Amino acid sequence: MSANKRNLKRPREPAADSAGGKQARLSGVRARETGWLLREVTELRRAALGCEVNKKRLRYLSGTQKIKQGSDGVLYWMSRDQRVQDNWALIYAQQLALAEKLPLHICFCLVPRYLDATYRQYAFMLKGLREVAKECKSLDIQFHLLSGEPGEKLPSFVKNWKFGAVVADFNPLRIPLQWIETVKKHFPSDVPFIQVDAHNVVPCWEASEKLEYGARTIRGKITKLLPEFLTEFPLVDTHPHSASRTAKPVDWEEVLSSLEVDRSVGEVDWAQPGSCGGMAVLESFIDQRLRLFATHRNNPNYDALSHLSPWIHAGQLSAQRVVKQVKGEKNASESVASFVEELVVRRELADNFCFYNHNYDNISGAYDWAKKTLQDHAKDRREYLYTKEQLENAKTHDQLWNAAQRQLVIEGKMHGFLRMYWAKKILEWTASPEEALSIAIYLNDRLSLDGCDPNGYVGCMWSVCGIHDQGWAERPIFGKIRYMNYAGCKRKFDVAQFERKYAAVKETSKKDTKKSV
Repeated sequence: MSANKRNLKRPREPAADSAGGKQARLSGVRARETGWLLREVTELRRAALGCEVNKKRLRYLSGTQKIKQGSDGVLYWMSRDQRVQDNWALIYAQQLALAEKLPLHICFCLVPRYLDATYRQYAFMLKGLREVAKECKSLDIQFHLLSGEPGEKLPSFVKNWKFGAVVADFNPLRIPLQWIETVKKHFPSDVPFIQVDAHNVVPCWEASEKLEYGARTIRGKITKLLPEFLTEFPLVDTHPHSASRTAKPVDWEEVLSSLEVDRSVGEVDWAQPGSCGGMAVLESFIDQRLRLFATHRNNPNYDALSHLSPWIHAGQLSAQRVVKQVKGEKNASESVASFVEELVVRRELADNFCFYNHNYDNISGAYDWAKKTLQDHAKDRREYLYTKEQLENAKTHDQLWNAAQRQLVIEGKMHGFLRMYWAKKILEWTASPEEALSIAIYLNDRLSLDGCDPNGYVGCMWSVCGIHDQGWAERPIFGKIRYMNYAGCKRKFDVAQFERKYAAVKETSKKDTKKSV
């Protein structure tokens, strides 16, 4: 889509279709005044002001823990969690700075390219960071945008600015883990380097010390720890110790225009980047869609999903904040339970898989039974074979698959139920499991606003390699990997309705793609 110069407006929700067409207004639901959520959350944060961070959320990566005298500030290296409020890493950095009466700084390292991410994800991220920088200015926190690889930029930046401690985010993926290792090697030995898991409700290393087999093996562990970690966030308040040296101002338009990423995948018009946009979508989910979640979440024609994954992936919205607010809704207990299962148990299971399995995005990371069954059926005859280009352009014989792919191209998201069908058909229509997994990950990382994420890798690995699943009845191509087909989808929802919806925008999407180049 063209949106390179789109005005930032209140987010427009995806069309609310139900099995009968336009979704009916919920009856018996008391309407709340728009903006109620942010007002409520602001009061909760203020009431928790001064609450300490649970030390189990952090781990020291350096040999030293004491900030040396004469330091000029504390630095929070923001990476995965791109928000000011509801961020345990920044809360901890501010508490360190307050204890030592030091200025507080935040930096973000903008790498020139990241996996298959395109302008779509970079623009969403940078517009969110612009909001972060604005909030930092109002709180007397210095925000620095560094350009380049963290391993090349951060060590000298820390030395030049005489930071006394560095707090970093946690990310289980191999590139961010490598950033941490490289930076750690080049940091001064007398600077404490602390990593905080601000992304998961239960920190990844606390939830489990090993690779979990599936949701059933990790669910009890997470559920047991939730009361300890699902606490209120204290406010990140105006910092009382001003910096003598200030950060270089950021020309955000210049940064956006100078990006050297693929611009053929443009922004989407339904998702306003940043924490404010994410909070608005969370509010609408609680008010309008949460009660439908348990019964209608697997119907792609029904607007029953949260739509929050872009903001949670980018760290613009805290999953813990979402869980706390959703759990506060007393009249939708079945939906709350289903949603918490997906947002906490399943999402944190994905982090567990990527953290403890370095082959999280290739066939080598599959279970032995899955590797064997895929190998046994690798040479099975495929009735249809499609190239990566044909799949990206939705040029298959299956109109439901094509419609799902067009939704991904146009909206930067695909309905969760169809993501499973979509990936399994790629296995069926490509020459090998290795090629299928590679294409599924490429398309998801390239087109989805929540691409390049543990959830995406585990979703593709579940579909193609049976991760966190079990063996099923053996059949051609799939072997014992769970099978999904068109007829099964027709039994679950009105397939023709979904096909019509995204067939109608086929030509429009071509025009929009040309505009954004």
